[in-house]
Amino acid sequence: MKKIEAKNKFVIKFGNVNGSGSASANQLFAKGIFRSGIPVSPKNIFPSNIEGLPTWFEVRVSEKGYQGRRERVDIMVAMNPQSYNQDVQEINSGGYLLYDSSWKRDFGRTDINVIAIPLTQLCIKEFSDSKHRFLFKNIVYVGALASLLGIDKNIYEVLIGEQFKGKEKLIKPNIKALRLGFNYAEKNLKDNCAIKVVKSNKTDGMILTSGNHAAGLGCIYGGASVCAWYPITPSTSLAEAFTSYCEELRIEPKSDKNKFAIIQAEDELAAIGMAIGANWNGARAFTATSGPGISLMSEFIGLAYFAEVPLVIFDIQRGGPSTGMPTRTQQSDVLTCAYASHGDTKHVLLMPSTPKECFEFAAKAFDLADRLQTPIIVLSDLDLGMNDWTTPELQWDDSREYDRGKVLSKENLEDLDTWGRYVDVDGDGIPYRTYPGTHPNKGAFFTRGTSHDENAKYTEDGKVNAENLSRLLKKYQTASELVPRPEFKQDSNSSSIGVIYFGSTEASMKETLDMLGKEGIILDAMRLKAFPFNLEVWEFIEDHDLLFIVEQNRDGQMRTLIMAEGGIVPDKLVSILCFDGQPITADFIFNKITSHISGNQAKEASGGE
Repeated sequence: MKKIEAKNKFVIKFGNVNGSGSASANQLFAKGIFRSGIPVSPKNIFPSNIEGLPTWFEVRVSEKGYQGRRERVDIMVAMNPQSYNQDVQEINSGGYLLYDSSWKRDFGRTDINVIAIPLTQLCIKEFSDSKHRFLFKNIVYVGALASLLGIDKNIYEVLIGEQFKGKEKLIKPNIKALRLGFNYAEKNLKDNCAIKVVKSNKTDGMILTSGNHAAGLGCIYGGASVCAWYPITPSTSLAEAFTSYCEELRIEPKSDKNKFAIIQAEDELAAIGMAIGANWNGARAFTATSGPGISLMSEFIGLAYFAEVPLVIFDIQRGGPSTGMPTRTQQSDVLTCAYASHGDTKHVLLMPSTPKECFEFAAKAFDLADRLQTPIIVLSDLDLGMNDWTTPELQWDDSREYDRGKVLSKENLEDLDTWGRYVDVDGDGIPYRTYPGTHPNKGAFFTRGTSHDENAKYTEDGKVNAENLSRLLKKYQTASELVPRPEFKQDSNSSSIGVIYFGSTEASMKETLDMLGKEGIILDAMRLKAFPFNLEVWEFIEDHDLLFIVEQNRDGQMRTLIMAEGGIVPDKLVSILCFDGQPITADFIFNKITSHISGNQAKEASGGE
């Protein structure tokens, strides 16, 4: 029987029952490999119900550091009879199937290696508590995998101790279950697997964390003290992470008083309204949501835009439309967020691609919101937000000062004879503002979302309103020079064909470009980090005859945005779209690009159009 042989390069997938406690065990497995010095990319693929339906957990192991999802697997741990048939078909020929042989099964494939472990029987023999028998099966297979793959068992024992710190009663039985699986494999399954994990140093200077946790910490460092939110997958863990960091870092040592306010609102409208109010009063406040929440918040987003109140929104995107697929990833809110509200609005979008950037962009968002006096929307997605990634250690410059923008002090107001809230003094479209209560009789104004003049007075004069809207467009143009610049994958353009992408697609694009290079196909590549697009983006587009736009939605929203903002002809932009709820893969992108290029070459050779 052929066996896949590999060292520090494989994909393992776990097929479990949702609600069986498997996710924590599978995450433990991934952490053990990371502690062995090898980059990992774990992805939890779970249903939106509470329990009962199939759930999967993929771990890609790559010493080269590739973290994009791969379409087929080398090892399948099949623990759910409901999904056996589906799971078995995903295994590469020569790959491995590990299953609970307490019940014998025929899997219908002769080209894979079956590793049988009587997990249930082992647990019945060693544990008297029925709940323990059920839960510890997951830890038993982690122990067996440690033996089969050559991972140091002590790494997992240390991790178990860390995971259950403060719950010492759970440490001993978990270690017992781990050793049970390890010892069984050592005795009965020696040399059954030719895939091995060999200690390395590729994770030096790296951490394993999710985008949402990194963003929650970024909010702390960005000076946020108020979070108003309503629970919605996949953004909830961001608000929860911020809460935990506040409880650790934002409590006054002497008085033990909280230096933060976190409100779980009754709905999305209340949440964003509270965040706007807090920002208007001078706090740094944010809300976190997903696509359905953005829809509900749209009118308030328009208010913050037109009243020019700083605001930070985290949109962790999921599948749509409507409430869509709550637990599947997608880049589905690009156009909704770029133009949120109901006309004549353009919003600043930040698009991180790694947890490190989630941290950095979260902090930067508050500076931009204050500087521009406008909503800043950080566009992440479920894959980036909820899954752990191998990412560089987070760094912060302690000398960095917050940019609070154009805020008039009491002394400033004393020196001014007149002041208008929406007067463009500097020619950048950004007016000066005051915090409530700054001065006893100067600097007050009426904040409204209805049409107003430069002194914040209500007006229905169309000319005055048009002038105000034009100034806001000037501010939008100013924003294009303040947002993060795009990232280029080459020093200078060397091809007439380019590719544009953004967000979590970066993980698979890195691998795709390497795959194309091996085939002798060189493409110039640009990763967008923000909207509005600056001059460098438009120059890149101008310099190429054909551009692939890679994104994870059905309708090519980024392509539409580029055409709308730059007047780019449609024929120049070719969409590569993935919208099945799974993270896009390098194989998918590679096949689409090569198919298009070879098709065009064939047309040219035949003289066709």
